[in-house]
Amino acid sequence: MVGFRVLKRERKVEDRWAEAFRKLPVANVSDVMARTVAGGTALRPYYTGGTMTGAAITVKTRPGDNLMVHKALDIAEPGDIVVVDAGGDLTNSLIGELMVAHAKQRGLGGIVIYGAIRDSAEINAGSFPVFACGVTHRGPYKDGPGEVNVPIAINGMVINPGDLICGDADGLVSVAIGDAESVFAAASKKHQSETKQMEDIHAGKNDRGWVDATLAKLGCEIAD
Repeated sequence: MVGFRVLKRERKVEDRWAEAFRKLPVANVSDVMARTVAGGTALRPYYTGGTMTGAAITVKTRPGDNLMVHKALDIAEPGDIVVVDAGGDLTNSLIGELMVAHAKQRGLGGIVIYGAIRDSAEINAGSFPVFACGVTHRGPYKDGPGEVNVPIAINGMVINPGDLICGDADGLVSVAIGDAESVFAAASKKHQSETKQMEDIHAGKNDRGWVDATLAKLGCEIAD
C-alpha cells in the first residue's frame, strides 16, 4: 500500500566511504557540491562531538507518529543512519533516550529527525549522533502511516535509501551513492588546501592579494 509500507533497501554506499568521509569537515563536502546541497539550518546536532557518517535508512512518516521509525531502527544494519522526514513538525517528539539507547545497542551510526526529539539533556550528554530540528516533551503516536526505504527530501535535499549521510557541528549533507568517490576526491583536495592556508595564517604568510585583485576585476572604487 503506497503510504504505508516497508521496502527492502536495494543497495547502499560502501562502508569504506563512510569511514573515509569521517575524516572530512562537512563544510568541505558541501563546498565541492556547489554549495547547493544541505539539510537546512533547522537540523542541529544533539550529541557531544564527532562526525557522523553512514548509509541512509530512510523513513517518511506523518508528523507526530513514530511507528515506522521504530521499524527502521529494528531493520537497520550496523553503521546505518536512520533519516526521518517528519515534515519538520515540532508538535510531538519522535524519539527519546530509550530509542537512542536501542539504536546504540544495535550499533547504528546515528539518527536524523526532521522534526522534534525529547529527553534532550540525556541525548546531548551522550556521544551517539542525533540530529533534529527542535525539542518538545510531548510524546509521539504509533498509528502510522509511513514508509521505510523510499526517497525522501529534507529542505530540498533529496535522500535515497543507501545514500551517504555526513553530519557534524555545521549541519548535514547527503551524498548520492554514485557520487561518493568523486566528491571525496574533491573534498579531500579542498581540505588539504584549507589546512595549508591555516598553516600560512599561523606563520604570518597568508597571501591576501586576491581580495584587492577581485575588487579591481569587479570594478569596485576604493578611496585612497
